[in-house]
Amino acid sequence: MEGFVDETTIEVSSGHGGAGCVSFRREKFVPFGGPDGGDGGRGGDVIFQVKDNLKTLAHLRMRRVYKAQNGLPGGGSKMHGRDGESAYIAVPPGTIIRDKATGAVLHDFSSAQDPQWLYLEGGRGGQGNWHFRSSKHQAPRYAQPGMPAQEATLTVELNIIADLGFVGFPNAGKSTLLTLLTNATPKVAPYPFTTKIPNLGVMRVYDQDVVLADIPGIIEGASQGLGLGIQFLKHIARTKGLVFLIDLSEENYLESFKTLLDELKDFSADLALKPRVVLGSKADLDEDGSLLDGLKKSLPGETVLGVSSFFRDKLDDIRREFLRLAEKEIIL
Repeated sequence: MEGFVDETTIEVSSGHGGAGCVSFRREKFVPFGGPDGGDGGRGGDVIFQVKDNLKTLAHLRMRRVYKAQNGLPGGGSKMHGRDGESAYIAVPPGTIIRDKATGAVLHDFSSAQDPQWLYLEGGRGGQGNWHFRSSKHQAPRYAQPGMPAQEATLTVELNIIADLGFVGFPNAGKSTLLTLLTNATPKVAPYPFTTKIPNLGVMRVYDQDVVLADIPGIIEGASQGLGLGIQFLKHIARTKGLVFLIDLSEENYLESFKTLLDELKDFSADLALKPRVVLGSKADLDEDGSLLDGLKKSLPGETVLGVSSFFRDKLDDIRREFLRLAEKEIIL
């Protein structure tokens, strides 16, 4: 899977507040000066930030502990202790933060609009003894301790966010089609499993944006974890529609759609109910059109289109169909 990580566990901790200071003013001509102990600094926070350039959670697996700095104690002459630096944790779009013990969702970046989330606040710094002076207690020898840090163990998950997800066997032409329709540049080569991680691209047409996801090729048994398996099947769960790519050059291409659909049903019945379109890929190898006609006849009730990434024909028809699947308004 070459570095693709979509789930990991991390430990996070905010910073402890710094202690207030017990101090008294001592100057040459002021032998009995009053209290002047300063406040402790505030502990750092734990803050999650969405970074669009991140595509996986691999960086979180490399470093599993994130601790904000503690606040420093106050000093004499009412000197305030330095605040601790916050711990910023970068995550890709579509990240879900869960409590490790209960599994409860704490924050879902796929639905939230704000790209930043303050999770744990640092401890407040304690007040120095000068705060506690009074007419009755002119020399208080007490200062507040800093408030304690907060700790948590979290499960961090990544769900790819896209309008449409490409479904197909390895080498069915998904990555090539994504390249033609969007600004994405996935690795493309004429052998199976070129795609090891999901690739996203934005298709711009009629002033509308449709986000497309090229999911690594499914093999028979993927719903039971074979091949790249469940790890990537779950990433199409949030899509509005599915695009099934059937390689017309394969000998058993007429059986491909049923096999793919069965894998989706085994993984999630809801997936099989999503709006979909079937694309017969590599139509340039279907010189007389008989292969595409055979696919259409074998799938009554399904929307079936042909596509040739080599000749780049009928791409406008495909774009319009993708807009329909994504429930976008077509603006002419």
